[in-house]
Formats: sequence, structure tokens, C-alpha cells
Amino acid sequence: MSAGVSSGASSSSGVRGHRAVVTDAGAELPVAPPTAGPIAILPAGDGTALHEDAVAAAGGTVAALGQDTAGLVWLDPRDPSGLASALDSAPGVGWVQLPFAGVDAFASLIAEHGDRVLFTSAKGAYAEPVAEHALALTLGTLRVLHKRARAKSWATEPEGVSLYGRNVVVVGAGGIAQEYIRLLAPFEVSVTVVRRSASPVDGADRTVTTDALDEVLPDADVVMIAAAMTSGTSKLFGARQFAVMKPSARLVNIARGGLVDTDALVDALRSGAIAAAGLDVTDPEPLPDGHPLWDEPGAIITPHQADTPEMVAPLLAERVRVNTVAFLGGAGEGFVGVVDPVAGY
Repeated sequence: MSAGVSSGASSSSGVRGHRAVVTDAGAELPVAPPTAGPIAILPAGDGTALHEDAVAAAGGTVAALGQDTAGLVWLDPRDPSGLASALDSAPGVGWVQLPFAGVDAFASLIAEHGDRVLFTSAKGAYAEPVAEHALALTLGTLRVLHKRARAKSWATEPEGVSLYGRNVVVVGAGGIAQEYIRLLAPFEVSVTVVRRSASPVDGADRTVTTDALDEVLPDADVVMIAAAMTSGTSKLFGARQFAVMKPSARLVNIARGGLVDTDALVDALRSGAIAAAGLDVTDPEPLPDGHPLWDEPGAIITPHQADTPEMVAPLLAERVRVNTVAFLGGAGEGFVGVVDPVAGY
């Protein structure tokens, strides 16, 4: 694991600031290196200034979208149709920077244009704040804060367990997963990573492939999901997975709600198949008022705010700066967060 440049928090204030956790430095590009040229930042508005400064700091030129546009920084994670329109009106775009680590909302666009356009994501950029939130949900579920927060009288039954020495299964091996493993180190846990390949992950006691997921779940005290959302990982956790987990196990999901079958999760919590779930993401999302999860005493739910705009903005700006440098270099070297159009992340 290698940490990137600080997010830019003032050193004079004594605040460290978040840093990227880069896991794909030097990754081979899936397309030919894009041709350098003017960069558009969209959607236009007050939120573009930081990113305009990042492009300028890298030596790039920010210009309105047009026939000469060669690069595009897209800032709205919830408007894939807007990006589609932008790409249609600027056929010369060869590089697109997306705003989130997860790119599932743009999957069809990546599939359509990925043979000629280089897409980069924010993967690893927000790893530190998101992993911090994952640790908070881990500790919260273990210490039964979901019950304590709902209590209206003093409890007399002792509950809660320690994280120290537990077995933790981490699903995924990107920047968030690696930073979470680093944060777990003081607790002396045993970490098993589940990922596409069996390549070892720093800090993990063992690494297994996704097809071995059901084999490692029975020993897990905590399962933390940090995997990419693709067609192959949709509802990765369902009734079968919850059935093989310990009744004392905790599930934490800070990735995408669709990785978990929500109905199966509600059933697992109600039946006691698992003890608790800490969720920053849900399916559907936003979670509707009156949904059974809101009333489930075994659930801690946060509204997809493992990272706030204040945390994200400087981290994305730094990713824009780094990738603009690579874009202007013309050799296809130095890009971070390269999206594989076949894998979908």
C-alpha cells in the first residue's frame, strides 16, 4: 500500500488531512494513451473552482466543452445521462475523470466508449475517511451501540464484545480495504481478504478468491464489504451467506447497497442468523421511510456519508491534478484509478 499526496489540510494548523491510498500505480491502460488538449469541468457551477485550480496547477488548460475538448472532469456521480450528452457533443474527448471510486452508475457509458476513451475513477482517493467510518461501524456493532442508541431506560443486561483478537473477513482489496486493514492492526485481529485474485494483500493473514467466500464466512466475527459493484457481485451476500455465518457475526457494508440482498439481511437480523449490521449504503437507496431496516434493532444505518463533501473535494482535486499531469505527459504513464472497461471498475 502506498499513500498519495496529502489532501491539502494546512500544516500550520497541525491537522494531517486525508491522503489517497493508491493501489494501481503504474497500471496498464486499456486503451491507447489519450491525446492531450483542453479540459472541460462539468457540470459547471460554483463547485468547479477547486478542480480548475488543480488542472491549472498541473499545467493544463480549462475550457468550455466543445469540439476541441480532449479531457473531461465529470463531477456529478448521479447524472450519467449528462455525461453521455457531453461525450456525444465532444467526440474528441479521450480521457474522462469520474468523481467516485464506484463507477457502476456509468457502466453502460464505460462499456460503450471504453474502447477509445480512458476512464479514471476516484478509487483509493477517499479510502481513509471511508475506512475510518467502516471501523466506527465495526466497533459500534460489536459494542451494541445500535441497541444503546435506541434505549429509553437503563440496561442491566451486559452486552458487547471486544474487537481485539477477532477474525475479520474483508471483501475487496482496494484502497478502502487496505486502509481498513491498517486501522485494524492495533487490535491484533486475524484478517482474511476475499478478492478476485489470490495475490497476497499487505496486512492480511490470508487472501482467498471470491469463490471461497462461503468457506471463510463461518469463522468470521466481522465481515466488512469493500468490493466493487458489478454484475458479478450483485447480491453477493444473500440468504446462503447469512446462513453459514455465526449468530454473533457482524456485517459492515460501506461499498454499495446492491452487494447485499436487503430482504435476506432483514430476515437474518430478525431470525438471529447474524447479530448486527452496520450499513452506510443500502438497496434501495435512499432507504425509504418505513422500510423494515429502520425498525430493526440490530442495524446501524448511516445515510451514505462515510465521506462528506468537505472530505471529498480536496481529495478529488488532488486526483484531478495527478491525472492531468499524466494526461499532459502523453505517454500514458502516471494515471491513477484506471477503470477496466471489461471488469467494470
